[in-house]
Amino acid sequence: MTTAVVKQEIAVASFSQVYDLDRVEAALNDLGEGANEALRATYEKMLKTGNLRFCVKPNRMPSIDDLIDALPNFSEPLDDIRKQVALCLETEDRLELMPILLLGDPGIGKTHFAKQLARLLGTAYQYVAMSSLTAGWILSGASSQWKNAKPGKVFEALVNGSYANPVIAVDEIDKATGDSQYDPLGALYALLEHDTAQAFIDEFAEIPINAGHVIWIATANDERSIPEPILNRMNVYEIPPPDQDGARRIAQSIYDEIRSTHAWGLRFPAELGDAALDALKRASPREMRRAILNGFGAARIGGRDRIEARDIRLDHGNRRKPIGF
Repeated sequence: MTTAVVKQEIAVASFSQVYDLDRVEAALNDLGEGANEALRATYEKMLKTGNLRFCVKPNRMPSIDDLIDALPNFSEPLDDIRKQVALCLETEDRLELMPILLLGDPGIGKTHFAKQLARLLGTAYQYVAMSSLTAGWILSGASSQWKNAKPGKVFEALVNGSYANPVIAVDEIDKATGDSQYDPLGALYALLEHDTAQAFIDEFAEIPINAGHVIWIATANDERSIPEPILNRMNVYEIPPPDQDGARRIAQSIYDEIRSTHAWGLRFPAELGDAALDALKRASPREMRRAILNGFGAARIGGRDRIEARDIRLDHGNRRKPIGF
């Protein structure tokens, strides 16, 4: 079996101005003596780091076929991404990707896809879990008048990061919850429109920032609870479960990733092996990751440098055992 290795491409970087230094300096000078010290420190840091961030794009067509080989059930969005990349190659144009919504069962690999896309494009990756939110300020920040207020994830990614066009994965937007006074998805109405995103205002800093180059990947299990205006702003893809051959390739890809990111991985061969792959072919990518990681440990406890089928335990961590006497 051929192992698909998704490489990080060498990217061409230009600079993009993400905020206006004069506006930051004016805002800093307007702060009174009793102003929020965290806000003052934020303005000072913005001035110190400057307002230019890398805006990257591949300098050639990236290895999208390798990523399709590793994630075969994501071929439809990847084929569309290929078309958008092709438009900006060999020109000065920036890479523009429509916001993407991935619909599919839990654990099917949607957030893993977003992380691999960031690697493929040579940019940064940020993750936002909407299922744990009770208010929208995780994206847009909370007013500095509130105690313990801070900027939102978008501000943090652009101002404190190195890239003007990071991939931001907004996970499980269908599970976002909020009270009757605050829509947790409210910030996305502006952020998913290119024109309004170029002057997005974080509620903490109250300085317009250019979020127009952000690459948005949202995920959901069920689109019925997502507002229509949000759906209209995105390219929507239904991601099917992989077939058994595709599942084997995904398992090998996850094995590669775990093996290559740990020093102990060098003890193990590059190929997972047919018996272990067969044991994983009906698992979801989330279950695969857990089982493979545990499989590495089980193999070492058994004094082996290869994961065998007996090391794969797909029910581990999925059920709570009852407590009793």
